[in-house]
Amino acid sequence: MDRTARHSETRYGNRPTMKDVAARAGVGLKTVSRVVNSEPGVTPDTERRVQEAIDALGFRRNDSARVLRKGRTASIGLVLEDLADPFYGPLSRAVEEVARAHGALLINGSSAEDPEREQELVLALCARRVDGLIVIPAGDDHRYLEPEIKAGIATVFVDRPAGHVDVDMVLSDSFGGAREGVAHLIAHGHRRIGFIGDQPRIHTATERLRGYHAAMRDAGITVEDGWVSLGSTEPERVRAAAEEMLSGPEPVTALFAGNNRVTVTAVRVIAERERPVALVGFDDIELADLLGITVISQDAAAVGRTAAEHLFRRLDGAEHAPARVELPTTLIPRGSGELPPA
Repeated sequence: MDRTARHSETRYGNRPTMKDVAARAGVGLKTVSRVVNSEPGVTPDTERRVQEAIDALGFRRNDSARVLRKGRTASIGLVLEDLADPFYGPLSRAVEEVARAHGALLINGSSAEDPEREQELVLALCARRVDGLIVIPAGDDHRYLEPEIKAGIATVFVDRPAGHVDVDMVLSDSFGGAREGVAHLIAHGHRRIGFIGDQPRIHTATERLRGYHAAMRDAGITVEDGWVSLGSTEPERVRAAAEEMLSGPEPVTALFAGNNRVTVTAVRVIAERERPVALVGFDDIELADLLGITVISQDAAAVGRTAAEHLFRRLDGAEHAPARVELPTTLIPRGSGELPPA
């Protein structure tokens, strides 16, 4: 049979069934079921014929009915903000490793920082009967999840708190990390320090801004209006904010970048200027060690692993009150945050 003829016989979506295997092997459905599920009562010769039929047809056991009889689908959902954000790579990998250790499949998707898309994705995962959810929220009202939680779907929120529902949460210390980073710049002589962050509706952005203000207040420094800019992390917006802070008769001498995307643009802006500017970024970025960028580092893998472990403890029957876990950040000095004021 030539390739064209073989291709014409393919019917995508029509997978071989146990009935097909039984017909090819010349046995009953119950015999096929016993072989597929490694049950006793089948002679070696019959088992061989059934296995040959399985291999020839490319049959794969449909686990859906089996796991549903146990009340589980052996799958969990992970809703991220942005799959392209390097912070979520190690986080997702850590969740996947914990899920794998528990014999579960991970299904993930991105909300693109859109609350409506977040809700749509979460409910789609629930409709597919995942056993649990790990959510990095885009919105601030999660009451739509109440029926699902009551129905038994274990839920853990990560990076940002849930809104109006009581669930487990795993966060990084955004306030403490930003406070430490800004205090580090102050300790190196800076008093005019700019803060560029994400949109103010995002919990981590407001917590990091709060940390900035706390460090400045601790040092007795009054923050001027032009030193703070919150908004989109698109390069054009961040560049405009940085250039404005670094211009004029009394420019800032240091910048604190509220996340990794802001840091990347800030590095580019600073590289174009003759006058040295100190920089500390929240979140590590690729090649930061080679570029000498001082950062406040979050352990994304630890965040993901901790969240997944909490989720599976819930699935195993843990009934304690919703927990809030806050993981510490780490200041990594590499040179940019140790520059003195020009």
